[in-house]
Amino acid sequence: MVKRPDCPQPPGSPRWVAMFYQPSRAAWRVGAESPDRTPVLYAVGDMAQTVRARGDDVTVALWGPQDGAWHRFDAPAATPSAPAPEPSPQRPEEPVRLAERMSDRRHQVLMAGLSKAGLYDLSPEDAETVRALVDRLDEPTVRRVAHWLSAAGRPQSG
Repeated sequence: MVKRPDCPQPPGSPRWVAMFYQPSRAAWRVGAESPDRTPVLYAVGDMAQTVRARGDDVTVALWGPQDGAWHRFDAPAATPSAPAPEPSPQRPEEPVRLAERMSDRRHQVLMAGLSKAGLYDLSPEDAETVRALVDRLDEPTVRRVAHWLSAAGRPQSG
């Protein structure tokens, strides 16, 4: 078992920073940084999917400000996500290419809604649920569900 070094504190003033471990170089590198946490978490989800698509394991450390100083936070779950959804065979009247495109579109809309709700990195069970929704729901219904997710992710005013 190869031991990885502890993640070093990022340089500079405290802000939100996602550090990714690169086993080939046995080093940590900055993957995303922002004064706000949400864009960094969104980037972590996207980068984790990309790294996994290449067949590599993902190791992330999340740093951010707390009381004016650096603090290491728990990183989002880096569990493997399931592969992209397959087109629904339940719509034989649609040409195959159009069915694939519409299925991909519904999947993108749901994933965007989940991201806006704060869910950036899905477990295999979550990905399977998204696939099931994509297969069973039409475009307007998927858009409505995504709208609800987006509204749930907005900060409450008051």
